[in-house]
Amino acid sequence: MTTIYDAAILLVDDNPDLLTLVTDNLRTAGYKSVCTAADCAAARAAFAAHRPDLMILDINLPDGDGFGLFRTLRTESDAPALFLSARDADADRLFGLGLGADDYLTKPFLMQELLLRVQHLLQRAYRTELRRSRVLTLGDCTVNLQDAAVRRADGTTLALTATERALLQRLADDRGHIVTYDAVCEAVWGADYYGYENSLNVHIRHLREKIEPDPGHPQWLLTVRGIGYRLTGEV
Repeated sequence: MTTIYDAAILLVDDNPDLLTLVTDNLRTAGYKSVCTAADCAAARAAFAAHRPDLMILDINLPDGDGFGLFRTLRTESDAPALFLSARDADADRLFGLGLGADDYLTKPFLMQELLLRVQHLLQRAYRTELRRSRVLTLGDCTVNLQDAAVRRADGTTLALTATERALLQRLADDRGHIVTYDAVCEAVWGADYYGYENSLNVHIRHLREKIEPDPGHPQWLLTVRGIGYRLTGEV
């Protein structure tokens, strides 16, 4: 897995309309591989065929329940799991989390909340894998995030500062998608990033001087005015 959007996601729910809605939103968000199942039997078959990196499981299913399904699948994989359920009782939520599930979301839910939870689960579960041997291809230059080096086509090698590397790493984690100013600052300076916002533009400018053929007209590290930044290019 190079980015979280490469993750294979298994979605299990017996409501066909919800399956379609969630699948469409996951794919629109950028997730490339989403397989679905409407009952436990189909879910076990889909799991065996696709070996998902994340499971989203309904609790009430026609031939069993999500809790039992999770127990079975957990013996074969440590992939993170999120329960979806119309049952909002604390006992059900605690039982699901006690089984080893990573999250629990009660129906009805906001689609954006589900997408955020999926994003955070994948980033947390696969952080080490996502950061290992990470190389970005940006036109005629390559950036090795592991050794913090920019290598240009003319043979020049430039070193990234720790801050520049952290900025680029955060943007690469959501390559092709907008990362808000707050999310970038928190990734670089931690939760107490207040006061660093003004210096962000300076670091972005210095980073562009190293990775862009024309820093004044960037084509890889783009500003989305009023929101944040977006990194284009291939990993």
